[in-house]
Amino acid sequence: MNTIHYLEEIIKELRYSLDLIADEEAEKLVHEILESNKVFAAGAGRSGFMAKSFAMRMMHMGIDAYVIGETVTPNFEKGDILIIGSGSGETKSLVSLAEKAKSIGGKIAVVTLSPESTIGKLADFTIKLPGSPKDQSEGNYKTIQPMGSLFEQTLLLFYDAVILRFMEKKGLNTTKMYGRHANLE
Repeated sequence: MNTIHYLEEIIKELRYSLDLIADEEAEKLVHEILESNKVFAAGAGRSGFMAKSFAMRMMHMGIDAYVIGETVTPNFEKGDILIIGSGSGETKSLVSLAEKAKSIGGKIAVVTLSPESTIGKLADFTIKLPGSPKDQSEGNYKTIQPMGSLFEQTLLLFYDAVILRFMEKKGLNTTKMYGRHANLE
């Protein structure tokens, strides 16, 4: 097989995955972001990169959005939302974050393969994404891609779709958002 064939297969997997996401769960996330004072995004590994990408786009829209672990991240308070992207929902550092956010009284959303996971049970609401766990030894969802790639790609596309929905609700466009893009690069 050549590279283009693999790309075609990945796109097929993504198209299938995106068809399995519940729209009402996505709408709930958009609504909760609109209602929150500050938005915090978290993830580990590649899911963490997707969280950073999501927080960046929210900032471009004028939302007070932060990435957990950055030196400029403010305190989490009641009225804020923590959005965790985690395939397993069991990553120890993310479980600790969810427990702390719960004790503070803010909202917790998790975007995951496993709504029944530890983080899923701590969350106020979950968004279930399809895909395979990293080890791919369990589940009936098969992918040609290694480890959690399909989940991570679906997570990025899901986050971008949430941004588009938010833009629609707030009447934003790319030109308005570009005014908030970093200019000291």
